[in-house]
Amino acid sequence: MDESSIVLILFGSFLLLLVIGVPVSISLGVAALASFLYLDENPLKLVQIAFTSVESFPLMALPAFILAGALMEAAGISKRLVQLAESFAGPVTGGISASAILACMFFGAISGSGPATTAAVGMLMIPAMARHGYDRSYAAALTASSGGLGIVIPPSIPMVIFGISALGIRVPAEAIATHGNFQSVSISVLFLAGFIPGMVLASALMALNYLQCRKAGYHGTTEGWSTQQIKLAARQGVWSILAPLVILGGIYSGFFTPTESAIVAIFYTLVVGLFIHRDLKWPAIIQALETTTWLSGRVLLILFTATLFGRLLVENQIPATIAQSITSLTDNVYLIWLLIIAFLLFVGMFMETLAAIMILTPVLLPITYSLGIDPIHFGIVMVCSLSIGFSTPPLGENLFVASGISGTSLESVTLRALPFALVSTLAVILIAFVPQLSLWLPALFK
Repeated sequence: MDESSIVLILFGSFLLLLVIGVPVSISLGVAALASFLYLDENPLKLVQIAFTSVESFPLMALPAFILAGALMEAAGISKRLVQLAESFAGPVTGGISASAILACMFFGAISGSGPATTAAVGMLMIPAMARHGYDRSYAAALTASSGGLGIVIPPSIPMVIFGISALGIRVPAEAIATHGNFQSVSISVLFLAGFIPGMVLASALMALNYLQCRKAGYHGTTEGWSTQQIKLAARQGVWSILAPLVILGGIYSGFFTPTESAIVAIFYTLVVGLFIHRDLKWPAIIQALETTTWLSGRVLLILFTATLFGRLLVENQIPATIAQSITSLTDNVYLIWLLIIAFLLFVGMFMETLAAIMILTPVLLPITYSLGIDPIHFGIVMVCSLSIGFSTPPLGENLFVASGISGTSLESVTLRALPFALVSTLAVILIAFVPQLSLWLPALFK
């Protein structure tokens, strides 16, 4: 079969369905089915591939992390983390908004989801910023932009999906001959590698926030820092602070795998919520289970269809063709990084993060192998780039969440979020150009 015809049918039907408003998962599935029929293959193969796509031990972490995040919010763990972050605001210009960024980092360490982080932090911090004189659209934009940290700070659901996607991709023999063996992709290593890039993104947001607040005259609290208030918030939030330490500490110390850590997180939350905080009630547990069922089903449906889509790409040598085309343009690794980041930013504006990772990992990872780029480093840059899509139109899930919480128009929130998207992009370029920001911690722990 002509390769260009497969590309036209696969991507053409997919884009056409997206344009007319068909959901991403259905668009992927229909496009894959159309290509299978064109190739005269048995459609039953679709079912076999879809079944094997979820036959993965690491994938068990996905619903478990979703449930852990939902339970932590219901148990008051997220509320106490936000209160602790707010207590550090003090008299510094933009202090209360900086604490919102800090709260997103804290909550990102237990949720792994951008919209969940935006909702949990925004419900508390947007009204708090409004009480301190902040424009509500600015408060919403800052929270939406910081919510993207939820998928960069580990544990991260997109990192789990990237790890699963990358496991099935063979390293080209010529890449090994040129650059030597590459380390295997491990979800625990991805989690570890995400820490410093997450800090870089948060620092960039804080720097811009300070400049914006100084220009707008958003001063800190008049009463200054209260040691007593910080101690009280820390005492009330000690079990909340321990949550990410238990989850991540167990992974890196070797006590349990990332999949097992998600189960530990669930039991930890149940114990804290039922017997220590006593905020977790049975109706909230049932609601958390319903939320987990709905989100897990949605993610798995995308995983099914995106796996079919990706398998067709690989079987027809499309990633290798794309890699050869890009490397024929230039062999400058920095220019190729800029092309990849620009492409990921564009895709993130229109496509859900998990679907984008499933589809693009088989396409882009061979390119990075040919350039000698570590797959862990590429995975972190990919997740960081796509995290910006949560706060950029037209998809921008965080923008919709923050707009609804703040009661301001989507247009005004979007306009105020664009500078944060720009500074985040510059931070991602820095992360791409300096591999040690991603690879230093994994090398240290080894």
